[in-house]
Amino acid sequence: MKIKEPTFLELLESFFTEHMPLTAGLSDNTVRLYKATFRLLMRFLYEKKGIEAERITFQMLTCAEVSEFLNWLEAERKSSVATRNIRLAALSSFASYAQNRNSDAAIVFLSGLRRIPSKKTVSAPGIFFTREEVSVLLRIPDESSDTGRRDAMLFSLMYASGARAQEICDLKVRDVLFEEDCTKLVLTGKGQKKRRILLPRPCADSLRRYLIWRRIDERPDSHVFSSRTHEHMTISCVEEIFKKHLKEAKRRNPSMFLEKRYTPHTMRHTTAMHMLEAGVPLMSIKNFLGHAYLSSTERYAQLTQGTVDKHIREWNQRWFGEAHSAIRPVERKDNTPDFLK
Repeated sequence: MKIKEPTFLELLESFFTEHMPLTAGLSDNTVRLYKATFRLLMRFLYEKKGIEAERITFQMLTCAEVSEFLNWLEAERKSSVATRNIRLAALSSFASYAQNRNSDAAIVFLSGLRRIPSKKTVSAPGIFFTREEVSVLLRIPDESSDTGRRDAMLFSLMYASGARAQEICDLKVRDVLFEEDCTKLVLTGKGQKKRRILLPRPCADSLRRYLIWRRIDERPDSHVFSSRTHEHMTISCVEEIFKKHLKEAKRRNPSMFLEKRYTPHTMRHTTAMHMLEAGVPLMSIKNFLGHAYLSSTERYAQLTQGTVDKHIREWNQRWFGEAHSAIRPVERKDNTPDFLK
């Protein structure tokens, strides 16, 4: 009797619930990133092809179909080439996993993916805040409110530590080490690698007062930052906080914050750039930021060249750029399996 081969969705669920977190030991960030890829794939297949998630098969995912999906990401969702390549890598990872467990059906998917090359990316100058912009941004949150006080502390700590948004979200009270002559943060970065960094005294003093104000200074397992609905803040929450206060900062200072888009990672770039401009050696910056390779840090050295020209060149674009028409939200059927949410 022939054994029934697992379906696309059955293999995809085991890929996310067993293989990635347990067998491969991949980080939560990687799992979230890969899940987002397959949510987008299912949205594409449903909106463009009328194919619901439970009907997806490996035979449908031909080279032409996947190429159309990647083109859709770039054309309609305005994904960058780098993001497009990440989506392709996520699909390829699952295809390799699937072909070892359902070789007859998944081989079409895998062979098609192998014929799709990654696109070359052009290294563009990173975006960062000037010292004046940082000063403005740190003063924007209204500290008379609870959320304003939290947001002000969040901005201050991200600038002082150069931490990634996820590292800040995961930070617990026990990770803040108040010592007699200094204060250290224990940050858990990519690959669960931990590093200790020193905090400047003004930020450390503010952080101590903040923990006492929240009444969590004696609760080591509490997260330093929480949202209104969750004790463990998420990256999306941090992104919304940045979006909200940057909008207000731009309104109050129309001659500043001229880039089209800022993200929480902009603060990390800013910290690196300001350290470099202050004469901190690259190797020290590398260790401070938790980069695995010096090449990741060296790109900040390249950013210092042409920064002035870049801002002048983009000045007209910021003031006379094309107006973006408002897009009316469209209600979509939730076509996403629970394990991808």
